[in-house]
Amino acid sequence: MAEPSYRWVIVVAGGLMGCAAMGALFALPVLLNDMAEGTGWSRTGISAAMTLAFLAMAGCGMVWGALSDRFGPRPVVLAGAILFSASLWGASLAPSLIVFQLVFGLGAGGSVAAFFAPVMANVTGWFQTRRGLAVSLVSAGMGLAPVTMSPLVAQLQEGHDWRAVMGILALVVAGVTLPLSLTLRRPPAAAYAAPAGSDSPPEDMAVSKALLSPPFLILLAVNFFCCATHSGPIFHTVSYAELCGISAIAAVTIYSVEGIAGMGGRIGFGLMGDRFGAKRVLATGLFAQAIAVAGYFFARDLWQFYAIAVIFGFVYGGIMPLYSVLVRENFPMRMLGTIMGGLGLAGGLGMATGPVLGGMIFDLTGQYGGLYLTCMGLGVAAGAIMLTFRGHPRQPDEMLAQAA
Repeated sequence: MAEPSYRWVIVVAGGLMGCAAMGALFALPVLLNDMAEGTGWSRTGISAAMTLAFLAMAGCGMVWGALSDRFGPRPVVLAGAILFSASLWGASLAPSLIVFQLVFGLGAGGSVAAFFAPVMANVTGWFQTRRGLAVSLVSAGMGLAPVTMSPLVAQLQEGHDWRAVMGILALVVAGVTLPLSLTLRRPPAAAYAAPAGSDSPPEDMAVSKALLSPPFLILLAVNFFCCATHSGPIFHTVSYAELCGISAIAAVTIYSVEGIAGMGGRIGFGLMGDRFGAKRVLATGLFAQAIAVAGYFFARDLWQFYAIAVIFGFVYGGIMPLYSVLVRENFPMRMLGTIMGGLGLAGGLGMATGPVLGGMIFDLTGQYGGLYLTCMGLGVAAGAIMLTFRGHPRQPDEMLAQAA
């Protein structure tokens, strides 16, 4: 039976909403200098708002996912869009640093999570085929934020102070996400059946049992180690490049190279996941990520950083959407938001680990080499754990039906 063409509307909506939301959240680093100069707030204090945002995003992901399982994606994402836009607007009016940290960190960080687990769960439900490509396209849309929203923020900053820029961003986000959230629909009823040929659990499995099942716990550990592997290098590589004698302006472009390569990786790994299976491609990618991270240990010149950034960005950007594919293949549709939200919690904690780990290693050794070797070890651990992943055993009636 042909799959409905409306599924591609869901993909486009998810990608655009993710781009707008992530671009607005990551406007804070762009505005950091102006905020510090205009308010007298410390850079550490302003940056702490971003740390709070990551923690709130991790903590609220499962809540938003569970709500989408119960009420559907449209009202949940719509509520998140309203709260996120309101939080950005409120942050622009913050009279003190503590108020800014609470409104931006907890408010914006917690509400932006509504654009991840609910959207990804909805997208995977619409696709029985080409699922890897679909989630990769949504992820690629989110990856466009540094290419689209960051330049917009920089342009606005030339003629407005940070408060005006953040207020404008609130309006932009509302203008993009509110109407697009209304396009979201639950997938067709047929999507709630177990995917053909998958090792999926019985449809009446309790959510509590699924959250304690070996497939979920393994994916939880893999995602934590995976994110811990790449978060440290993402956060510290610019500083490392500057220590190697590369100018700050040139060092920042390493991020751009990683981001552009990551967009290609999302599409490439999505296609490979559809062709060879998400589990196999994810495991291979995790080991490749570990090797790519170790490459930074040997980098000294800008062209070496660029070469490694292409490989590293392609791999770490490409493997992330495959988690959503594995979740769809191994858990009932009715609980996908909760399961993906749980993985988001593990990933968020992993992302919070890398920057702190890198700072500790540098403070102890006076260099970053130990960070990249440690992250290589974390990456190998992620790949090794992934090799133990097994789907839920098929039910006897399912095996008999396939044998017939």
